[in-house]
Amino acid sequence: MTLWERIAAILESARDRTLGAVMDAMEERKKRRDAAVFSIALIALSAKMAKADGIATDDEFQAFRDFFDVPPSEESRVRTIYDLAKSDVAGFESYARQVKRLFGHEVTILEDVLDCLFYVAMADQVLHPGELELLNQAKDAFELSDACFRRVKASHMGLEADDPYAVLGVDFEISTEDLKLTYRQLAKEHHPDALVARGVPAELVSISEHRMAAINEAYEKVMAERDVA
Repeated sequence: MTLWERIAAILESARDRTLGAVMDAMEERKKRRDAAVFSIALIALSAKMAKADGIATDDEFQAFRDFFDVPPSEESRVRTIYDLAKSDVAGFESYARQVKRLFGHEVTILEDVLDCLFYVAMADQVLHPGELELLNQAKDAFELSDACFRRVKASHMGLEADDPYAVLGVDFEISTEDLKLTYRQLAKEHHPDALVARGVPAELVSISEHRMAAINEAYEKVMAERDVA
């Protein structure tokens, strides 16, 4: 390689590194923007869910706070957004579609958001018709299956004799071996470490912990019914 060829190669390498840095910076800005859009959408969805039964209470705001880890410096801003959004339920579906656009291919994340909304709705231990209507709107906007909706609902409404199967999303006829495989896959998908590794927003990690506890409880009940250690 001649001197000029080596110089050209060095310049080309430097150009590629610079371009890479620009692309990395653009990607980082997009992630921050998406995180902001998601945060506002989740706050608004939770506030409007709280309003669905006619009055938004402090218990419902606290239920939302149980899942949404707000830095002290942002507490006032988050409360302002929440209070504005809880004035009525208008726009709920629009915010749900925003979440869908951000995480359209991440079914697990969409399930976690639905789980959070159920938690807010059940803050008073009663699921009101207006709350159920909004939850179904979220399910439709997220394009989640009826089986998924039933599974998440069962984890909040209490488990009847057949509910563990709904929580795990399996049929009663499933073999014990396939049940074990399903459980391992669910544990892999919803484990907090796995979500962090996939770059899931931090506020969803605590939601995942709640759902994983429900999955573990359902699995243990089914295995006990089958007398499997």
